[in-house]
Amino acid sequence: MEFEFAYPYVFALLPVPLLMYWLLPSYRRRKSALRTAHYFEFAKTQKATQASSWIANRAIWQWIIGGCMWGALIVALAHPQLANPPEKTIKTVRNFMIAADISFSMNQKDWVVGEERFTRWQAVRDLMKEFVSERKSDQIGLIFFGSNAFLQAPLTSDLAYIDWELDQTEVGMAGQMTGIGNAIGLALEVLDRDSLDQKVILLLTDGVESGSDVTARDAAQIAKQDSVKIYTIGIGDPSAKNADLDEVTLQYVAEQTGGKYFRAVDAEALSQVYEELDTLEPIELEEEKYREVESLHRYPLLVALGLGSVLLLLTLFVTTWKRMNG
Repeated sequence: MEFEFAYPYVFALLPVPLLMYWLLPSYRRRKSALRTAHYFEFAKTQKATQASSWIANRAIWQWIIGGCMWGALIVALAHPQLANPPEKTIKTVRNFMIAADISFSMNQKDWVVGEERFTRWQAVRDLMKEFVSERKSDQIGLIFFGSNAFLQAPLTSDLAYIDWELDQTEVGMAGQMTGIGNAIGLALEVLDRDSLDQKVILLLTDGVESGSDVTARDAAQIAKQDSVKIYTIGIGDPSAKNADLDEVTLQYVAEQTGGKYFRAVDAEALSQVYEELDTLEPIELEEEKYREVESLHRYPLLVALGLGSVLLLLTLFVTTWKRMNG
């Protein structure tokens, strides 16, 4: 372990007492006056009258002890410590900003898992939770959209929080329309604040764009300029009755940004999509690990307290001795 001061700039305070001594006016003590009706006769018997006040001079030992005490306090404030040298580790990271459609169409109960039927959102949410739980060192962000897009979680490695947010979300919370362009725009705004080069948006929807302030195609062009890949996932079978999935737009968005379009007609197909996303090449980052630090500030602090006690006791002793010996 190496010795170091956590706050070495504190040593700039060392000359403060000397500056105060030179710059501030001296402290004068008043002497008791002799009150008598025969002052002039009394003064004739004295060699000279004395001033009514004097500057209290300190003994050299008081200056030495006081200076050492101040130095010990400064050392304690500088926080001396023993610390291991920082260690660097390589950490792989991918950024996934998930934009999930929770419009009313996601409430259709047409997904079969085993022998049970689930709504589209229930099936997508459960598989998304599995996908998130396996991300480990990746950073996940969460956006839900319908008529409007809402940021539920910024990019974070706290996967338990993402899981909790998914459990709290219900269909229709963001409105009944499908604002795909708004969702992409919000995801780009969040990713723009991050420093990683590889940025990925995972867009899940089962509808056709409606109610967006900016179209999905225009948003895709902006993403292309910002080097953001968008992987689009169409939920449901577009050939089914009452299907409203706009595959053409989703394919365009993916192709323009260097991503890929996936069709997830059931839970098994969506699971395969997630497996393919696992093959995305992660970015390697150098991360500084926590280093062990042992604080030593208590030792100079104890020295300062001890010197202060010695100074107080010696001052009381000298004062008492002078009074007793007149």
